[in-house]
Amino acid sequence: MDAPTPLPTLIRKKRDGERLEDAEIRSFVRGVTEGTAQQGQIGAMLMAIRLRGMDAGETLALTQAMAGSGRTLAWPPAWHGLVVDKHSTGGVGDKVSLALAPALAACGCKVPMISGRGLGHTGGTLDKLEAIPGFRVSQSPEEMQHILARVGCCIVGQSAELVPADRVLYGLRDVTATVDSLPLITASILSKKAAERLSALVLDVKFGEAALYPTQESARELARSLVEVGAHLGIRTAALLTRMEQPLGRAVGNALEVLEALECLGGGGPPDLRHLVTAL
Repeated sequence: MDAPTPLPTLIRKKRDGERLEDAEIRSFVRGVTEGTAQQGQIGAMLMAIRLRGMDAGETLALTQAMAGSGRTLAWPPAWHGLVVDKHSTGGVGDKVSLALAPALAACGCKVPMISGRGLGHTGGTLDKLEAIPGFRVSQSPEEMQHILARVGCCIVGQSAELVPADRVLYGLRDVTATVDSLPLITASILSKKAAERLSALVLDVKFGEAALYPTQESARELARSLVEVGAHLGIRTAALLTRMEQPLGRAVGNALEVLEALECLGGGGPPDLRHLVTAL
């Protein structure tokens, strides 16, 4: 194990625009996971990354360190090539995961989706699911495997076992105005997907007035980062750039979006929602 580097030293280094070494990034993530890093220190590092950025090597190292902060899922050999997932960068009315995951399961895929809550002005998939009375988004790796074997898909949240570093950083990004940082978005999304041991991943990268990235070019930069880091992680990764100038579908609000996703699964629902689910 790498000797820990004092966090103020790492914060100062990134604040001044220097490159962090892989061991230094692992040291930071270890402090986040083990609780030795103070919230103020974590917030300062997030802001330093937001302002100074990270190169491709730093972003990959951060993703790998976050993925390794908890357990990595393991699947039966018979599922080889079938374990897939999707992630969206979020948008108003985006309930695609609720329809796409069971649709993929119906096609014979296994979908172990580790999802997130709302960031910024958009609701999260977990928040939508918890609008269903009694729905539990916290599942152990063993429970996830049982669910996948039985129904082919599950949607769960980060936990003390699964990507715990992202659980901490995800919440702090929302209150430190660092949600739109390209390396932090990349590491957050792909650390969860690396922990899932995926065969393939499709990404829905939004752009427009209601998205994190307002222009198509800025969204393309994020998509390129996600695809490149995904490839380095050994995951076949593809990205779609989709417009978010207006809400997706007709329903906005957690419980209403669940109902609209069910309509989509039944062959109905708004055409724009059905088209995006089909395209992904």
